[in-house]
Amino acid sequence: MRILVVDDEPRLADGLKRGLEAEGFAVDVAHTGTDGLWLAREQQYAAILLDIMLPGMSGTVVCRTLRAEENWTPVLMLTAKDGEWDQIEGLDTGADDYLTKPFSFAVLLARLRALIRRGAAARPAILSVGDLMLDPATRDVRRGGDAIDLTTREFAVLEFLMRRPEEVVSKAEILDGVWDFSFDGDPNIVEVYIGHLRSKIDRPFGRDSIRTIRGAGYRIGADGD
Repeated sequence: MRILVVDDEPRLADGLKRGLEAEGFAVDVAHTGTDGLWLAREQQYAAILLDIMLPGMSGTVVCRTLRAEENWTPVLMLTAKDGEWDQIEGLDTGADDYLTKPFSFAVLLARLRALIRRGAAARPAILSVGDLMLDPATRDVRRGGDAIDLTTREFAVLEFLMRRPEEVVSKAEILDGVWDFSFDGDPNIVEVYIGHLRSKIDRPFGRDSIRTIRGAGYRIGADGD
């Protein structure tokens, strides 16, 4: 499998190349965002290790450009910036995972293998379930063309459900996916937000898209089908 490493630190890039080659990967290296984007367009890779702070073009711009071109190669962001908004920015531009420098090579390798196992399945830019549409980039939510105003947390819960349409999602999975790991409040907060969503995306439109599956969780479908 071929991996692309895009990092402007020569020692780190060389170390990653040697380490990954020792694990059986073929590795290409670019030291600028511009070169990294060109290689990602020209070659097929199993995954891309992409630094954020790059000369020529930032890693977030590289990732955003690839996703706009419907290139779904898994991207693992590598950066010295560890603020939560830096992580959000990287993931919102289409990255699949995020690793802060300095990092353990063993951890990087495990995350890389996990990304490769999941593969590069096409991911639509706009999520839809029936006539309910959600745009993660613009944070726009519409039902049949009508705009729906959601709070940040309501949006996050709805996006989590819409990324797994017709699947039963447990309360614990929603907590893990939407709230941070330090959350130690009442797990029933999920029920509260499900209620908020139903009052905004379902009841005003005569729909029942979010269904409660007793003892299991919730499922979102086209009008509850």
